[in-house]
Amino acid sequence: MSEQTNNQELLDTEVPESEETSSVERCLTFDSGDLVLYISTKYVIEIINNHAITTLPLMPPYIKGIINLRGQILPVVDIQLRMEKESSNYTNKNCIIILDINSVSLGIIVDSVRQVVDIDLKNVRPIPLKRQQKLLDGMVTMEDGSVFMSIDCQALSSPEL
Repeated sequence: MSEQTNNQELLDTEVPESEETSSVERCLTFDSGDLVLYISTKYVIEIINNHAITTLPLMPPYIKGIINLRGQILPVVDIQLRMEKESSNYTNKNCIIILDINSVSLGIIVDSVRQVVDIDLKNVRPIPLKRQQKLLDGMVTMEDGSVFMSIDCQALSSPEL
């Protein structure tokens, strides 16, 4: 429970008012396979750990099942499978990020959460070969040289890619 509280503190960090009108956006970064991904914190509700997932029959492979989160039933998506990659083995570092995208609530399983960072949207570049990677919609090179990829929230919340 304390880890969930610490994760919530990451999301609750306030953005200085001068940055709210600029092109800088607060984003949650996380690992999924060999990629570092990010998503705007405006979609992130919370981060949970060790939650039981109930599998459902006749669902696409990337839908791992559903969870009951305080009475709300949410589908859980494996990001790796949604990107048509092989799913990694689940460990105790895996967590579920609960998202609300245009009033569609869902959870995504990720390998681990990194941190909340400010990303200047002016520095985000399109993904080469976008047709082959429909779930990612941009990439940014950070000051340390690492590359973060942006999740396309509209594609993530749509029924099919």
